[in-house]
Amino acid sequence: MRRVLYLAHAEFLHVVRDRATLAQVLVVPVVQLLILSNAATFQIRNTPTTIIDLDRTSTSRGLISRLAATGHFDVREVSSSFEHADDRLLSGATTLVIAIPHDFESSLVRTGAAPIQLSVDATKGSSAGIVQAYAGRVIADYAAELEPARAARGPARIDVRVRSWYNQSMDYRIYMVPGILVALVTIIGTLLTAQNIAREKELGTLEQLNVTPITRTQFIAAKMLPFLVLAVVDLAIGLTVGRLVFGVPILGSLPLLFGVAAVYLVTALGVGLLISTVVETQQQAMFVTFFIISGYLLLSGLFTPIDSMAPWVQVVSQVNPVRHFVMIARAILMKGAGLDEIARPLLVLFASAVIALSVAVRQYSKRAA
Repeated sequence: MRRVLYLAHAEFLHVVRDRATLAQVLVVPVVQLLILSNAATFQIRNTPTTIIDLDRTSTSRGLISRLAATGHFDVREVSSSFEHADDRLLSGATTLVIAIPHDFESSLVRTGAAPIQLSVDATKGSSAGIVQAYAGRVIADYAAELEPARAARGPARIDVRVRSWYNQSMDYRIYMVPGILVALVTIIGTLLTAQNIAREKELGTLEQLNVTPITRTQFIAAKMLPFLVLAVVDLAIGLTVGRLVFGVPILGSLPLLFGVAAVYLVTALGVGLLISTVVETQQQAMFVTFFIISGYLLLSGLFTPIDSMAPWVQVVSQVNPVRHFVMIARAILMKGAGLDEIARPLLVLFASAVIALSVAVRQYSKRAA
């Protein structure tokens, strides 16, 4: 163990003395967390909206005011021309076109119903569906307010009351910050360890280490230990920023979270060291790392819900450690989950850590023998 600590101390001093690496470890993740947490959100606000008001009544103007007041829609123009609205939709100047017909108010008074046309730019992907849902909800609420007496005399209705558990305000930053923090720690830890042994090869110092009495397992452990400590520090800084800046709740046990993080980081750093033993240069290590990280993030459920993936992709994602740690981090921070609730994904992380570390040691042994 003394040999491991000596080599780990030397590696730690190398990282601390390299200002560029130290900034990459401690400063860059915080900056990225602040930026990405505001950029990676499913909330839609100030959607460019064009309204075709052919009715020109107090009822139609009330609907326009209600849409503008929500903050979800930026009503940039009220027109009476379908052609002009279509041109703005085609050019990308507007995302949503709402057409109010001539007899909107009279139809509401006479029959209690009136049609409204919503045209959404579907090239915006999932945001188009969210915009449509927002608009439909605002219009439905407005219609219910116009005729409360008529609604009371109508047929019986099912009163649906929705409560959002664990994130009542539906603030997507609270949902995204834990996942983004996991992604940043993974990227920094895996990339730095992937370049580590490759740098030793380029500098020619690896052969000097190979003739020392240190074993292969001790060598890998010593290389991993400093980056494990720095990654945990990164996680602590990120949690502090998330709590103070974004109001991310910390409902569960922090010791449990950091304990799980240590297990997860053994996996992430082990993969980085495995990459480092396979490649010959730092440039190759960087390319291979970004290829693996891309797969990690796409299959983690961070940006795309796992439930919406194809069944076979959901099965493949089970071997992705990022998916399980994102799930655990959100469960501990937002739900206050304990060890019993996270036991299954934690076992997967344990298995991943053992496999990653064993393969890294075996691979280095083969190449250094």
